[in-house]
Amino acid sequence: MSLHIYDTSTRAIREFVPVEAGRASIYLCGATVQAPPHIGHIRSGVNFDVLRRWLTRSGYDVAFCRNVTDIDDKIIRVAAEEGVPWFVVAERNQRAFTWAYDTLGCLPPTVEPRATGHVPEMITLMERLIARGHAYASGGDVYFDVQSYADRYGALSNQKLDNMRAAADTDDESCKRDPRDFALWKGEKPGEPTWPTPWGPGRPGWHLECSAMATKYLGPAFDIHGGGIDLIFPHHENEIAQSQAAGDGFAHYWMHNGMLKIGAEKMSKSLGNSLLIPEMVQKVRPVELRYYLAAPHYRSSIDYSEEALLEAAAAYQRIEGFVTRAAEVIHDVDADAPLPQAFVDALDDDLGTPQALAVVHEVVREGNVALSRGDKEAVARLLAETQNMLDVLGLDPRSPQWRGAGSDLSPVVDALVAVALEQRKAARERKDYAAADAIRNQLAAAGITVEDTPHGARWELTR
Repeated sequence: MSLHIYDTSTRAIREFVPVEAGRASIYLCGATVQAPPHIGHIRSGVNFDVLRRWLTRSGYDVAFCRNVTDIDDKIIRVAAEEGVPWFVVAERNQRAFTWAYDTLGCLPPTVEPRATGHVPEMITLMERLIARGHAYASGGDVYFDVQSYADRYGALSNQKLDNMRAAADTDDESCKRDPRDFALWKGEKPGEPTWPTPWGPGRPGWHLECSAMATKYLGPAFDIHGGGIDLIFPHHENEIAQSQAAGDGFAHYWMHNGMLKIGAEKMSKSLGNSLLIPEMVQKVRPVELRYYLAAPHYRSSIDYSEEALLEAAAAYQRIEGFVTRAAEVIHDVDADAPLPQAFVDALDDDLGTPQALAVVHEVVREGNVALSRGDKEAVARLLAETQNMLDVLGLDPRSPQWRGAGSDLSPVVDALVAVALEQRKAARERKDYAAADAIRNQLAAAGITVEDTPHGARWELTR
């Protein structure tokens, strides 16, 4: 079985057949940087990071473009409230998003374009649309004419044009031919940033920027466009309309992740229920938070609770415990060991991470049995399978991301703890148990847990 994914545009599971053999291209709607990210934002990043890793593991050369919307109404409003330039707000929050993606182990995108850096491409796209009769300039703005695309507009969101509400994306709707027409470009307003165009100064509309950036970096036709389910309408619907009306094939597959909620409400800043990433990684470790976000199927909704978060952390710790114990017995892991077929089938079936993690836990159970009976050959095989599966999911506890490799103090800490454990071993051998307990207690006070095993003492940072 090859990769099959649920395509929102056809509302069906489809086999993934790339535009170009051996290559996979993904455009993910990234952050609108008016505020720092909560876990609902970063869920999308984790879900599509798993997709990217799986495509890479499946042999594809992956181009992954994740944009940044660094100018829009919300950013301008926050800047006005704070009395700072708009770019200060955008830069501050883009850095917060980058930190959050990095902290949760998301691989850096191939390219991460900002909207404000692509105004020339937007102007070209608007010129193409006007020339084809799908857009018009009015009152300093430029609008997409939905009636010119009426036979296809609404297909992604499964809506009829006659049933749609007004776009309500400008202060003065009188400039529009139809209230459902959406703004490609917004004319100059006092105190707002502007860029020059043939139709006068102004700034981009939200939808235009993604079409311009996606096609610039991935080509006029590319494989997968992703984002949260809340973006299907109007954002993604409008992207399709303006791109295809201009003559681009655009995305062949549309993937949307579910929302993260608290109770019955979608997580949002306006509800005051945001759970920001710096706060969350005080509750659990970053790798445990990633496990929590990756474990449900990407299309399902997550109803957040701290109890569920801690259960996910405990589940990850069971996996981590096996890997840690097994690695003390098996020092060299076969990175080329085949993945269990059930794991492959799970991810090929619309990125089924719940089923994939069930396979991981089953292999871990077998591994613990092999450890208990001292079967090193089985332990070696099961450890390799486990780590290779976890690598696909971005959850391998022995990877540099989660071991803290690169920290200047890591070798020093390792050496110092090793010295302390040698001293403790010597005290135990001479039956000076008080001294041995004192060393253990001092390590515990420093945040280091010591566990005595048949293979000797092992240590880890206290969770």
